[in-house]
Amino acid sequence: MITAQDIIKTLVLAPLPLEGGYYAETYRSAFGTAIYYLLTEDSYSAMHRLPGDEIFHFYLGDPVEMLQLRPDGAGEVLTLGPDLLRGMRLQTVVAGGVWQGSRLRAGGSFALMGTTMAPGFDFADYVAGDGVQLSAEYPQHADRIKRLTRT
Repeated sequence: MITAQDIIKTLVLAPLPLEGGYYAETYRSAFGTAIYYLLTEDSYSAMHRLPGDEIFHFYLGDPVEMLQLRPDGAGEVLTLGPDLLRGMRLQTVVAGGVWQGSRLRAGGSFALMGTTMAPGFDFADYVAGDGVQLSAEYPQHADRIKRLTRT
């Protein structure tokens, strides 16, 4: 059975600064970017926002719970994973300006995903979420925000 370490080695993934998880850029042009993105049981995607839309693609592994917090005050928890009949998604879009963070569902060991962005990702555009501030703005999601922030 494939492991997270097998995937890291095979796809030459590196730790993703600030956000967490592991990644490898697979495509970059003047118009867009694509990456492989791996979450493991000891990593998570910290709350952050980007100015452009980001499309997530689930490839293999265990389900991932993603929190999205919209500027209008609404929030949503969705699950990326292989079980379509139980409401999991193989693909989802995080609109530009929406706060996002994700981690494996409890008991999972890894999830391999990909993301694509147009215009392309630039580290200078990354805005880290502040747990205290986000919890105040989205109190209904405060427990999940606490588990998805580093500050």
